[in-house]
Amino acid sequence: MFRDKVGMIFMFGMPLLLVLIVTAIQNSAFEATASGRMPLVVRNADTGAVSHALTDALSASGLFSISSSGDVAADIHDKKALIGMDIPAGFSDFMTASARRMSGAALHSFGLGDSAGARGPAPGPAGIGPLSIYESPILQDAIRRSVRSGISGALQAIESRLVLREVYLNINGKPLPDSLERALLSNPLELREIVTGSVKTPLNAAQHNVPAWTLFAMFFIVLSLGGSLVREKESGSFIRLKTLPTSYWVALASKQVTYLGVTLAQAILIFAMGIWIFPLFSLPALHLPSDWIGLVVVTLLCGWCAVSYAICVGTYARTAEQANGFGSVSVIILAVIGGLMVPSFILPDTLRAFMNVSPLHWCLEAYYGLFLDGGRLRDVWVNIIPLTAITLLLQAFTWWGLRRKNLI
Repeated sequence: MFRDKVGMIFMFGMPLLLVLIVTAIQNSAFEATASGRMPLVVRNADTGAVSHALTDALSASGLFSISSSGDVAADIHDKKALIGMDIPAGFSDFMTASARRMSGAALHSFGLGDSAGARGPAPGPAGIGPLSIYESPILQDAIRRSVRSGISGALQAIESRLVLREVYLNINGKPLPDSLERALLSNPLELREIVTGSVKTPLNAAQHNVPAWTLFAMFFIVLSLGGSLVREKESGSFIRLKTLPTSYWVALASKQVTYLGVTLAQAILIFAMGIWIFPLFSLPALHLPSDWIGLVVVTLLCGWCAVSYAICVGTYARTAEQANGFGSVSVIILAVIGGLMVPSFILPDTLRAFMNVSPLHWCLEAYYGLFLDGGRLRDVWVNIIPLTAITLLLQAFTWWGLRRKNLI
């Protein structure tokens, strides 16, 4: 195995490069989400104070990074931003007139005014257009809803402030003091955010991606180990091994131990790269779990499962092309339904039903229990038990296949 330099590059070099590239891409997405500010281009055709108050409120919300624009649609088309807003002329007059109408209706319901306010004046100048929101077609629906919610919240806050000022002015005959306005509009209820788990380090792209793609690298040894078994069957090595004064299971067990060492070496190299190499590329460093015993046990079981899967594929494949083709495609499929490429909770119900049969799912959940939740070995037994059961099942399938082909 070690004489095959190209094979060693594919077995160790390619997984390291894959983890580095995927983590760099995911880290950009993490930082964009963590910063909480999405570029928003605004064309403000209004000259009133309300439109400026709206842009100030959106900027202060921490959701948007606002820049002015002469043509919102063109800026969205040129990908200068994914979201744009067009404030029409007369917007401030429209909002002020709307606030007067609502305050008049409120005063009338209290018996403090006539019904003229309830009927309301004309809501601003005639022909005013709507507040238009431009969205890029590549924008996800979840982000679109978040953007609309942020803009609607800012509009409602401004409208509430205008109505409150009108009501106070009509009742007291003088403007609402700023201190009283802040006291009336402030929210005394504080939200306390609590993240479950005992992880003390901030979660980042490295914590998510390094365990996941380490598993991907482990299971891709099916290309080497599965093809090796097929070549041994084609060359007659199995028959020669049967003539030795020992059981073939001894040779098969030694092969498993060897490749289990390969999977451990892959994990060590990828984890080491996450700890020491990632910071050199301005990526967040990987923080290993505090339970070292749990990490070693889970890694050993994941590696054993990957080796068992590779041997099972090699046992039933008739040619090296079958082993390589089926092995690579099946690992990708198992990774998809196991939650490595997309989060398992967003999988459709039809695929989620098959999630539990993917060994990669249980491997990933065990790793996440250690890396993300800060758990210990006793906390991930719920994932280790089905992972061990799948591994033993693969070993049983391998034994049955070898017996059926009279290879043992």
